[in-house]
Amino acid sequence: MHSSSRLLCQIHQLIPPKPLQFPATQAPPNPILRRDLTFSSLLLFMMGPLTAPQPLRAETMVITPDKPIVPCVDRNPETGKKAFLDVSIDGEPVGRIVIGLYGEDVPSGSSRFSDLVSGAGGVSYRRKEFVKIMPNYVQNGGLRYYGGDAEIARKTGRKLSILDRLVDELEKQDVSCVGTKNVAKSVSIIVRDPLKPPPKLKLVAREGKLEIGQEEVGTDPNGTEFVITTEDSPELDASALVVGRVIEGMDVVERIGRVETVKENTTSPYFRVAKLIGDKRAVVAERGFNRPYSKVVITNCGLIMDTN
Repeated sequence: MHSSSRLLCQIHQLIPPKPLQFPATQAPPNPILRRDLTFSSLLLFMMGPLTAPQPLRAETMVITPDKPIVPCVDRNPETGKKAFLDVSIDGEPVGRIVIGLYGEDVPSGSSRFSDLVSGAGGVSYRRKEFVKIMPNYVQNGGLRYYGGDAEIARKTGRKLSILDRLVDELEKQDVSCVGTKNVAKSVSIIVRDPLKPPPKLKLVAREGKLEIGQEEVGTDPNGTEFVITTEDSPELDASALVVGRVIEGMDVVERIGRVETVKENTTSPYFRVAKLIGDKRAVVAERGFNRPYSKVVITNCGLIMDTN
């Protein structure tokens, strides 16, 4: 028998170990801090384990890095179609923004933006203003009316309208993306209103019978407003479809972002009460928040033809 084991046996015969009693609801305290330790327990602690320690398992040493934040669309839009926007602030030209479009990844969104830049549908972004300037992005008001969706759907025999296809592409981006889609320099068109309230239920008469119907509250975006991000803007992911990226003229976008705007006043008790009771003046005031005092206008726009 090993000498240390023989010594322990002799000690146990001379000094029987005192059992330690612990309440059922408490874990045993650290044996080093107890004053009623037996001599054998103390000796075992000082001698340490008699067997070699087990090596660390490999999986406990694996470090999982954070997932990288990457856009879910082509990183080289320079190879696709390009669009340009000439911008003025209070009548003073400030430069040109050149945008590379993601034609293959978002064909409907890219086509929508191309048509509105080139005026293919009879209307364009020319003379349209930037209506909101936020810390992370600037937003163009788009067109108040953009018809043709129903007519195009009827001619092509498609069941989905253009806006439906844009929303479908947005949902596909949500699935395929890692991190935020609206990274800095992204160009996105607004295709959904994440703040739109659900439909109201109401009784309607159909064929002499009362049935429960739904009444839409508010209107959906028409897919013509667009934003250009100056910083990563995850708050846009639920409503904006990324269609391209700024490849030239980011200094022009940043200059737009420095234009003075109407400050938010949502913390005012008067505004909060008016909002709570549904006062229309609160809605009007809220729409005016972050609007630029200066007139920021697209003076000219179009597509850049590739000469290569």
